[in-house]
Formats: sequence, C-alpha cells, structure tokens
Amino acid sequence: MDALTVHKVLGDDTRYAIYRELGRATSALSAQEISERLDLHPNTVRPHLERMREAEIVTVEALHRGTPGRPQHLYSLAPGSPGANGLEPPSHTLLAGMLAAVAEHVGADRHDAAVVGRAVGRSSVARETDRARTASVPVTSADGCLDMLVGHLDRLGFEPSTERHDDLAHIAFLACPFRELAEAYPELVCNLHRGITEGLVESAGGGMVEEFRTLYDRDHCSVVVSFDQPSDYPAPV
Repeated sequence: MDALTVHKVLGDDTRYAIYRELGRATSALSAQEISERLDLHPNTVRPHLERMREAEIVTVEALHRGTPGRPQHLYSLAPGSPGANGLEPPSHTLLAGMLAAVAEHVGADRHDAAVVGRAVGRSSVARETDRARTASVPVTSADGCLDMLVGHLDRLGFEPSTERHDDLAHIAFLACPFRELAEAYPELVCNLHRGITEGLVESAGGGMVEEFRTLYDRDHCSVVVSFDQPSDYPAPV
C-alpha cells in the first residue's frame, strides 16, 4: 500500500474521521451508520468513502436484501491498511495503558476481563445478526459462525490464519494489535481477547471455543473452535 497515497487521502479531516470510525468498528458499517456516528449527511460521507475505496484502504461489500432495489453497501478497512500502525494519536495508547493499570490496581483479574470481553463479543454478533436477517442471510451455521469470527478477528487486526479438520478449526493469530499492552498486562488483555472470541462464537451459534492460547501459553496466540456439524470450509492444502 503506497504510503504517500494513504497520507494524501487521509489528509482530509472528514476522511480521517471516517477512517478512524471504521478502524474502531467491530463489523462493517454502512454509509448511513457512519453518517449517524459522525453527525454528517450520508451524501457527504459517500464520496469520501468512494475516494478511500479507490485508494484501496477501504473495501466495500454489497449486501443484497432479497428484495427489489439497490443493495446496501457495507464498508470496512482493507486488509493491510495502516489502521493499527500508528494513525491513532499517542494519547490513545497512553489512555489504554492507564486504564489497564487502573483495572489492575482495583483488583480486576482474568475472569473480569473475560466477562467484559464476552459482552463485547455478544453485542458485535447482535449487530451482525440484525444485518443478516435484513438480507435473509443465515448466520447460525458452522460456516456462518466461523466466517463471522474470522471476519471480526481480521478487522480487529489479529490477521487470523485458519486451518480446519472435520468439526474443528484452528485459528492462529499472526499479529496482535494489543501487543505492547498484552506484554505489560497479559492476564487482563489476553483474557479480554479470549472473552471477545467466546462471546462471538457462543452468540453466533453453531460452535464452541475448546482452547484459547494466550501470550503466556507455550503454544501461544491461537484458538480452537469445535462445531455442531462438519464445516464446508476449504481444508488446508
């Protein structure tokens, strides 16, 4: 991805605000949703999204609702986009570190982190399920569960690599967007991630987290998910 092009595109204040909103989202957003979050008119947002798509830092998916009319377009950061590589102000990293320190100071443990993470995962699935129902797309199958999980992990910046065999899927995390914090507060940060994953899988239906290996495990940074029925996901070559 050409750095000069990225900086030119994101040099516009509105596009930068849109980009940050997409980077914070745990699922793809429509132009209407982005406009509501930023208090802008959808007709103002759409040309900026198109410019970002042309620069290949944003991807768009056409969601067909099964009824006559134009499909809904959902936007997300493109794979390899620089959202996790320093575009956020340094104050955000400082704030995250301070919040982790406060949580540790008041006695929050791995269980508390997992509980919060599950709530985040469940709310993400609720939003995704509402969109899928509108489009008459099933999401409770084994493949739907796996697709949803992998999609969320990818948008969060974990670069998931999936292998499956029959009713099991092994997902390795090739990157960690929270690496610095995870090294400083491994029990809190890694179990927050574990909770998000468990909440996503449990709420999506069709699967169950069997193992979650964290930064401090020997075979670290991966999850094993089992399914109610064998997945049709392509087996690794």
